[in-house]
Amino acid sequence: MTRKLFGTDGIRGRANVEPMTAETALKVATAAAAQFRRGDHRHLVVIGKDTRLSGYLLEPALTAGFIGAGMDVILVGPMPTPAIAMLTRSLRADLGVMISASHNPFEDNGIKLFGPDGYKLSDEVEKAIEDRIVLPPDDQLAPPAKLGRARRLDDASGRYIEYAKNTFPKGLRLDGLKVVVDCANGAAYKVAPAVLWELGADVISIGVAPDGLNINKGCGATATDVMQQAVVAHGAHLGLSLDGDADRLIMADETGRQIDGDQLMAMIARDWSAGGRLAQPAVVATVMSNLGMERFLGGLGIELIRTAVGDRYVVETMRERGFNLGGEQSGHIVMSDYATTGDGLIAALQVLAVIQQAGRRSSEVFRVFEPMPQRLRSVRFTLAAGVASPLEQAPVKDAIAAAEARLGKDGRLLIRKSGTEPVIRVMAEGEDAALIETLVGEICASIEHAAA
Repeated sequence: MTRKLFGTDGIRGRANVEPMTAETALKVATAAAAQFRRGDHRHLVVIGKDTRLSGYLLEPALTAGFIGAGMDVILVGPMPTPAIAMLTRSLRADLGVMISASHNPFEDNGIKLFGPDGYKLSDEVEKAIEDRIVLPPDDQLAPPAKLGRARRLDDASGRYIEYAKNTFPKGLRLDGLKVVVDCANGAAYKVAPAVLWELGADVISIGVAPDGLNINKGCGATATDVMQQAVVAHGAHLGLSLDGDADRLIMADETGRQIDGDQLMAMIARDWSAGGRLAQPAVVATVMSNLGMERFLGGLGIELIRTAVGDRYVVETMRERGFNLGGEQSGHIVMSDYATTGDGLIAALQVLAVIQQAGRRSSEVFRVFEPMPQRLRSVRFTLAAGVASPLEQAPVKDAIAAAEARLGKDGRLLIRKSGTEPVIRVMAEGEDAALIETLVGEICASIEHAAA
């Protein structure tokens, strides 16, 4: 199934350049409204966004498209992606929209769609929306008397704050815990510090001054150095970093050591398994997750089930097979008892609950397994017209084949093109750290040469 607009996480690209233009946003809204028309009731869509400057471009275009197709629109302003999924269900909406490019720089933006159940759309539904975009617009527009209306939901933040707090164990508070929270100058810059403070934590907030241009810039889940340094400087018990739309979480212990999504999933899985909270003895992760986590979980009698990269595929497997915990090494943690998508803040609350209940330092609780040596590098590329993708060129194929032969059965090699940006990711894993570093370097060099 080939989709031209949608990638692994909605539609994404450089702002004000196709497909991230007002014109395409309007067409996507019109087509999505037609796809989700399901009766004669007044249809409703919830639209949120992160803090990018280009949100001011895309939000009114999407609003116009939905109104023109006869849908009422509720605008909630800057809110985390998981909050939009929650509000879509809570408000009994027919559709939810998040305007965000997640961890990408401010120059990019994206459109994520949620169905009435609060879940991201399947490949099949996204393809159906693409097919509708090319249909004559008059076939999808409402008559003048049935145009939609738009209004703002002023208490949206408060609703999500209460929702997040209700996932924290009853009777437990964060009193005595000093926490650094980095909101990446993104969508959670108000709600995340508020939730932690209301639960009793001493909160040191960074990345909470968005100006439209600084989202993810040297901060957040993809640039955790500032958070790690702040933990040590302030003598905090731990730190947490969210990305631009707050569906990712990376943490640090009191020494400033980074804790990735694999360690967080393993920690939660161990706690939930001991407490009888795992729906089944299994955790869903992607092919990127460390083999060390798989071995650790296996020792607890918990199976690790791998999917393609993308939290959407993790969620699909969880739903199909009745699992309630999954995620990605990059920090998407999905807990279906609480949310329909990755939620960095709610995941952090689960981890904080374990810390408080254990009464131990975060460094003693966080790092539950020894990761196998793994190296991941990303190669950004721009191709000249008529030049084949680097992964299709013979020298790159030869470099990959040679690396696989040298790794043998003692390691893993994964090379993939990102579904959200012009980047090829190269990951190798094995017992020999020096060999892993060498192989990744050789493959990346071949990709860079092919792209040039």
